[in-house]
Amino acid sequence: MKVETPAGALNVRTTGNGNVAVLVLHPLALSGEVWAPMAAALGAEFTVLALDARGHGDSQWDGKPFTVEELADDAAAAIRAHGSGPVGVVGMSMGGSTAVSLAIRYPDLVDRLVLADATACYGPDRVEAWAERARGAASKTREEQIPFQLTRWFSDGFNADHGDEAQRVVDIFLATDRYAHAAACEALGGFDASVELRNITAPTLVLVGDEDYATPPSMAEELAAGIPDARLELLRQTRHLSLVERPDVWPTVAAHLRGTE
Repeated sequence: MKVETPAGALNVRTTGNGNVAVLVLHPLALSGEVWAPMAAALGAEFTVLALDARGHGDSQWDGKPFTVEELADDAAAAIRAHGSGPVGVVGMSMGGSTAVSLAIRYPDLVDRLVLADATACYGPDRVEAWAERARGAASKTREEQIPFQLTRWFSDGFNADHGDEAQRVVDIFLATDRYAHAAACEALGGFDASVELRNITAPTLVLVGDEDYATPPSMAEELAAGIPDARLELLRQTRHLSLVERPDVWPTVAAHLRGTE
């Protein structure tokens, strides 16, 4: 499905034909393709809509700076274009920040919320820290960045035992435009929705890997504490891309989305 926006056409990958729609929002510098295994598993029960963020995957981008709030506007446009709101929303990493903003800005479009390895704010030094990340994303080759990404994304055990799946994610990263990656870094540096978390009305499940040092458990704790009645689950021996590394958690996600946890 293509969704027209002022910044360009957005791509939405659709899996399954269930009566309940779920929008999944991907991490930084990847695409909706990262969700393919989970989407296939959930597709028997749900219609899974995997949005490519602007400049990522097969979504267009006008080359201008953007904010997390604008990524949330894009997500809202995708929900409305599909005609299925309100929907369950699952966001991981950057997608989790986008999902937070979406739930705040468009509460009528979000039924239930899953936030994996995410935060509403990267801390007091976030602007400069993410500006440095942006400079690296734009100046280094994609291949040069892989060792850093792999240790950040996955535990040592996962990289050793599931090399094919790790390589699948690497290939998505390699295909991502470096300048869109840099622009998304700048967007994350400018994001702070900490105070507005109390306005989220969707039942929320927060997941985080205990070895995640990109958005550590302390950030997940703050996220869960700020959202009314949110539930937090710590995933052992897991790093930043928890919902890729831990397929055994998918049934927990499905249960939360259907409200049967």
